[in-house]
Amino acid sequence: MTDPQDVSGTAPASQWSMPRGLIVILGLAALVVTVAGIQVAASIVGPIFLALMLTVAVHPLPEWLHRKRVPGWLATIAAILVVNGIILVLVLSLALSVAQLATLLPEYADDFTALIDSAQSFLNSNGVNSADAQTLLSQVDYSKAFGLVEGILQAMLGIFSNLLFILALLLFMAVDGSTYGSRMRIVTRMRPDIATALSAFSVGTRKYLIVSTVFGLIVAVIDTGALWALGIPLPILWGLLSFITNYIPNVGFVLGLVPPALLALLQGGPELMLVVIVLYSVINVIIQSVIQPKFVGDAVGLSVTFTFLSLVLWTWILGPLGAILAIPLTLMAKALLIDIDPSTRWVNTILSSAPAPPAPVPAPAPARPRHEKEES
Repeated sequence: MTDPQDVSGTAPASQWSMPRGLIVILGLAALVVTVAGIQVAASIVGPIFLALMLTVAVHPLPEWLHRKRVPGWLATIAAILVVNGIILVLVLSLALSVAQLATLLPEYADDFTALIDSAQSFLNSNGVNSADAQTLLSQVDYSKAFGLVEGILQAMLGIFSNLLFILALLLFMAVDGSTYGSRMRIVTRMRPDIATALSAFSVGTRKYLIVSTVFGLIVAVIDTGALWALGIPLPILWGLLSFITNYIPNVGFVLGLVPPALLALLQGGPELMLVVIVLYSVINVIIQSVIQPKFVGDAVGLSVTFTFLSLVLWTWILGPLGAILAIPLTLMAKALLIDIDPSTRWVNTILSSAPAPPAPVPAPAPARPRHEKEES
């Protein structure tokens, strides 16, 4: 005896289907476990992500060389040299800058003491009790104040702490990347949705890196020139710091402002520090907080709010390296969790800086007639 057929002819829903709310809860639980695992292994996972982003950034170079009839092995070597050269230049520049700063800061110890005495005299002359002023200013210590400056540079340099590991990863990824194009063409034929998501991640990452690099160079040149004109020590170092912190969305310029502002305070007093703060605010806020987010949002399709939340999350997970790679890592997570499935791509409308029409979903293949299935 057969089960009764549904009058509508549609198959009955499975009795084992999970409620949507339970699926969401299980997905969030799995996400928490994954994030916790990444955080525990941050010292290994972070350099892997950095090497991956750099490999994606330089991937168009070997592709372009292939189109110019350059041998594959030579194109791969060129990509390896370029990406390793970028890393080595940044590491050597930061290491040299930290060494120069370490020799410069002790020269300002007397200026710092004089500044504290001047501040105490100012408070006393304005009716603040001498004991209260002494208690207040005793919390301001030279080593703590300029330990902050060194801490910022050490954090930037700490990004490349596993330098040999990063260089080895870049070597292997560049070699594997030489066949990436042919493999993606195979994936496109077999799984077009996966290929579309991965291509969107690669293109979005490169667009973001290009936009951030261009604006970072503009900001670095302007900041270096302004600090040099004001007589602030080590203007090239602070320009380099502005360039690196430009990859930190929304709040990067604040980290780049602290060291030159403190040096300006010792060099010329509060007036010079105020001038540096105003110049940085005008230059960096207009470029990094007004103009650049518009280009970044158009390039990667993320709203300013979601960009800031991504910065907070990845910094908490991976530390300073997470702040630098917040946008590329978010694009990768979005590709793997959202773009890879046509049924979830509607989420992009919520995350994007401007609403965009959803990507067309391929029509399902027509069903084969019953008699054809029986014959086969």
